[in-house]
Amino acid sequence: MPDVLRYLSHPQVRVDPAVPVPDWGLSDIGRARTERASHALSLTDTRTIISSSERKAIETADILAAPLKLPVQQRPKTHENDRSATGFLRPDIFEETANKFFANPLESTNGWERAIDAQTRIVADVLAALQDHVSGDLLIVGHGGVGTLLYCHFADVPISRSFDQTGGGGGNFFSVDLSNHNPIHHWLPMEDL
Repeated sequence: MPDVLRYLSHPQVRVDPAVPVPDWGLSDIGRARTERASHALSLTDTRTIISSSERKAIETADILAAPLKLPVQQRPKTHENDRSATGFLRPDIFEETANKFFANPLESTNGWERAIDAQTRIVADVLAALQDHVSGDLLIVGHGGVGTLLYCHFADVPISRSFDQTGGGGGNFFSVDLSNHNPIHHWLPMEDL
């Protein structure tokens, strides 16, 4: 069986409009989901765990790494698309802005990082991580937006929100065959690990 890259988006977070989004941590629901997933048999062949340097991703990765007794490597360039121009947005405004982000990848939406730039950044950093990876499965814990951009790259499809994770709150993963870099499956809930 080939080695696998699993890309997991962090699950539910504790939303606090007074705190910068990269500093949000996991909610009780997100933490409980991650603790249950940390015992998934599919993770036993994981040899490397990488996390973005955002708090919610680090917390998720740390929980998953504990039973495997693996260190978590932070790769800051795997952060979510830069949305600092708008900061916190009400959920309805966020969804509208995210739709525009994916629909117009060559344009900045309300000052957000362009989708094409976010895709270029995450793809380059993940490919660099793959060059350093020797063997076994690789788990990258990150974010839904850039995760979807990464999936589009591996699937060789145009950037589109139709490839985004479903179900609010995150906590989904997709897998890629490391022998040929082809997706094995689209986003699935972390409970299916």
